Amino acid sequence: MPSPSVLPESARRLAAWCAVALVVSGVGAVGIWLTITFKTAVTPVLLAILGTALLGPFYRRLLAMRIGRSLAAGLTCVAVVAVVGGAGYIVVSALVDSGDQIVSSLKQAGKDLSRHFGAAGTSLDDVAGNARSLLGKFGATAASGVITGLSVVGELIATAVLALLLMFFFLRDSDKVADSLRSLAPSDTGETVEAMARRAFEAVEGFMRGTTVIALIDAVCITVGLLFLGVPGAVGLGALVFVGAYIPYLGAFLSGAVAVLVALADRGWVTGLWALGVVLAVQVLEGHVLQPMIQSRTVQMHPAVVILAITAGASVAGILGMLLAVPLTAAVFGVFSELRARYGHAS
Repeated sequence: MPSPSVLPESARRLAAWCAVALVVSGVGAVGIWLTITFKTAVTPVLLAILGTALLGPFYRRLLAMRIGRSLAAGLTCVAVVAVVGGAGYIVVSALVDSGDQIVSSLKQAGKDLSRHFGAAGTSLDDVAGNARSLLGKFGATAASGVITGLSVVGELIATAVLALLLMFFFLRDSDKVADSLRSLAPSDTGETVEAMARRAFEAVEGFMRGTTVIALIDAVCITVGLLFLGVPGAVGLGALVFVGAYIPYLGAFLSGAVAVLVALADRGWVTGLWALGVVLAVQVLEGHVLQPMIQSRTVQMHPAVVILAITAGASVAGILGMLLAVPLTAAVFGVFSELRARYGHAS
């Protein structure tokens, strides 16, 4: 006859869940430490996964046209270089061409706000007014450390090249991933590991495609609205909106605020309010129409979870961490979704 337990059933279950939480937290902490330690190798892998998720449909379309796997993967990589390079050139040139107008308009907005709201506007005026001197100091520092600057540029180029090569292999050998996962996982868990990996990749794929489409629509709508209102630097502001959209909520808020301040400073309160209306209308369209329609098949995350993920990513890896935090969180949610679907209703 089994001896009676000292703890009741509810306490034993709570202790078991606490043990599971501690184990998961420990594994996560070790994973984060390893990621930071080996970030030079981890970053290209993550970028290659995001690129594979974004252009996977294009690669599969090439395969459907009876193009060989190696050639299709190579063409997809060429498409990545063309798209990213072209988009980067457009964004940078637009921001450079209209950068002086945006900075001067922000400075004027700070002066206007300081007259109406006091210290809050003065601080904004100081930030905008010192932007050029800060850039000059940064340029002087970079000029005095040419070797360091070249090292950073070389590291960025090496990371991009390595990510591109990894993306080629990820695309070409994607049919072997399932077999590899099954061979690495214990015999009884191979199917579950494969299903979790598929769900995680589907979540990242849906997030990347959906975010790109939403970012493009947001940028076009806001650019058209600002051009109609005659706001200076409308194309540069639209490019800023497009880039910021890859950081959900926070990026849209900051880029939209810059657009409103520029309109306020250059065209007055009426145009500023109209610009605010355009930005709010686009955000409402995104939140209530575009995201539910475009990302309806991906993992839906609460805004609070997204903000916490962005904050954690920024603390770990800066801007790169902010960009990677949300798709990685989507992958984690995809894994938990698969586990819940498999074991959530088990007795």
